[in-house]
Amino acid sequence: MGYKSFADMFRGRVQKTPEREAFSYRRGETWISMSWKQVNEEVRAIAGGLRALGQDDEERVGILSNTRIEWLLTDLAIMCSGGATTTVYPSSTADDSAYILNDSGSVVCIVEDDGQVKKLLSVRDQLPHLKHLVVIDGTAGHDGWVITFDDLKKKGAEWLKDNNLDEVIDRITPDKLATLIYTSGTTGKPKGVELLHDCWLYEGEAIDSANILSENDKQFLWLPLSHSFGKVLETIAVHIGVPTAIDGEIPRIVDNLAVVQPTFMGAAPRIFEKAYNKIVNTTREAGGMKWKIFQWAFSVGKEVSKLQQAGKQPSGLLAMKHSIADKLVFSKIRARFGGRIRFFISGSAPLNREIAEFFHAAGLLILEGYGLTESSAASFVNVPDLNAFGTVGRPVPGTEVKIDPDTGEILIRGRGIMRGYYNLPDVSAETVDKDGWLHTGDKGELDDQGRLRITDRIKDLIKTSGGKYVAPAAIEGAFKAICPLVSQVVVHGNNRNFCTALVTVDPDAAKGWAEGRGLGNASYADIAKHPDLRAEFKAAFDELNKTLARYETIKDFAILPADLTIEAGELTPSLKVKRKVVEQKYKDLLDGFYKGSLADV
Repeated sequence: MGYKSFADMFRGRVQKTPEREAFSYRRGETWISMSWKQVNEEVRAIAGGLRALGQDDEERVGILSNTRIEWLLTDLAIMCSGGATTTVYPSSTADDSAYILNDSGSVVCIVEDDGQVKKLLSVRDQLPHLKHLVVIDGTAGHDGWVITFDDLKKKGAEWLKDNNLDEVIDRITPDKLATLIYTSGTTGKPKGVELLHDCWLYEGEAIDSANILSENDKQFLWLPLSHSFGKVLETIAVHIGVPTAIDGEIPRIVDNLAVVQPTFMGAAPRIFEKAYNKIVNTTREAGGMKWKIFQWAFSVGKEVSKLQQAGKQPSGLLAMKHSIADKLVFSKIRARFGGRIRFFISGSAPLNREIAEFFHAAGLLILEGYGLTESSAASFVNVPDLNAFGTVGRPVPGTEVKIDPDTGEILIRGRGIMRGYYNLPDVSAETVDKDGWLHTGDKGELDDQGRLRITDRIKDLIKTSGGKYVAPAAIEGAFKAICPLVSQVVVHGNNRNFCTALVTVDPDAAKGWAEGRGLGNASYADIAKHPDLRAEFKAAFDELNKTLARYETIKDFAILPADLTIEAGELTPSLKVKRKVVEQKYKDLLDGFYKGSLADV
């Protein structure tokens, strides 16, 4: 059945499987399940409440909250009420939040708690269109400008007595605005990406047609729903009917996986990097026979992984060794992730191939995908039967791709492409050309199976003073696979005569490293200055440099006194490094690497 809108698709899901589990969410240590019928009741009450507050067709409603069940219910309700969701990251400053809500013309904003209310109250004079704040966990007040989530649902129940929400849903067409996502760019004001109901209908249909997920799967969803990747995972839940457990508390991801026992999960590469660091560092610090068995097991696992990547299976002595390695090591790692994972999906940033192969050796498959907010996130994805590490797979059905012959830029076209940037027609025309091709700003190449390999971001390419081009992302990813102590690495060298790097230590790894040396009470800054830690990083850079061309090698590096964070403005909410921000912040340190070099002469 062809649906006219996301709201129509949601209504269809409720009609198909009313009693099946839709979502579950955590309250304390208890997980509460909701059927599609129960979700529908909540969504309709919220949608009616929004109409009662005066929200009209295609008017924007903001959501300023961490990932939680109310975020998802509200997003569904906004679309069912004929409105369009404007996403605001909870880490956004008051001024940034005001800019997004004002630029979008949002008439209502759903906020998580009193802290977010206070933030918006400080910029209330910049929000002339905003009629109400609705607080999920907080109190009403401020002359009626702030109401509670329960009050919203009560208003909705009253509205539904005299109005028919299905009439609102029936008039939503595929070309209506569904979502307005403001890109968290590294410089300048964010741009509102207009994604239509048809964009999400397309994503649901395309992923469903890949036949890799069904109602019998179980999803764990923690990603920011303010991000397009999170929105795609919501779409999968509705279109395919995949039961989805929701909890946005990142420190609890691994603990939650053990309880929820999902069959798949989407994540940013940083999550896999942190898990890799934790597994390797914990075992290495234990030392002795445990570390030797671990190393032996992964030598066997990687040998088996290579065979499986070639479409073969181990036999004879190798199969026997693999069975032992699985029992001693790999099964325990899989159990930490719930024991039922069929695959992970990685997106939002490049995944290092060595880290993907590490998990594959342990029997955990990571399928890498690729897309932009401007393309509704999921434009390419590997599938289990045609997976190739180091690629992001083939285009999802209905998406076209071509590589610009002059620049190597990836161009994509299809139903998932945005309508444009909100109120920015000139910038929209520069990004999506007259023939409908989205200019991604990424460089890439296609293999003989039509799978895409991302080589780098055009704007991030480094050009040394010697005229050589360096792809920093590839070098940074390779270093993370070599050095499990690292959290972030930023390769620098544009217009310089050699490359250098800024690195941070993974906080969990730093703690374990310090405890193993009797430095348990040392601060992060003290650990970062320790000569033994620098020696370990130096050895890792030496190993990395053996694999690089001479002009790519890292000649010097510094360990920063603190990890990079979203709060400090050094990472985007999807955990990508804001390269220019970091380079500007540590400009003096970087300049010091080059004092007396030919670049200064």
